[in-house]
Amino acid sequence: MTRGLNKVMIIGHLGRDPEMRYTPSGRPVTTFTVATNRTWNTADGEKHNETEWFNVVSWGNLAEICKQYLAKSQQVYIEGRLQTRHWEDAEGNKHSNVEIVANEMMILGDRHENNNQAPVEIPESDILTDDEYPF
Repeated sequence: MTRGLNKVMIIGHLGRDPEMRYTPSGRPVTTFTVATNRTWNTADGEKHNETEWFNVVSWGNLAEICKQYLAKSQQVYIEGRLQTRHWEDAEGNKHSNVEIVANEMMILGDRHENNNQAPVEIPESDILTDDEYPF
């Protein structure tokens, strides 16, 4: 049997502060958005810019780290997998949402350039290994 591959890597800036909540079983989950920018020139030399927004979800220890260390406008590297969620609202309308389920996050650039705080170091005990992820 052949294996598939579902892997995505993005570098961009947070569009809002991360929001953390807990599942009924007590597992932390943090969500945030990341904007990536792309610039290109057309054949006639006209410059174009495009921004793509991604919804990002992190779970467990990574969710707690994202909530603690990330803030709006920070530049981050996110690695994970794409996941499509489907649901039906109370009126019976069907919805779907594509999101990145993160399994790795790195802060890039100045971590606190927008709020003038001193840089923070992430404790070694907070760094996750591959076997700590539930997926």
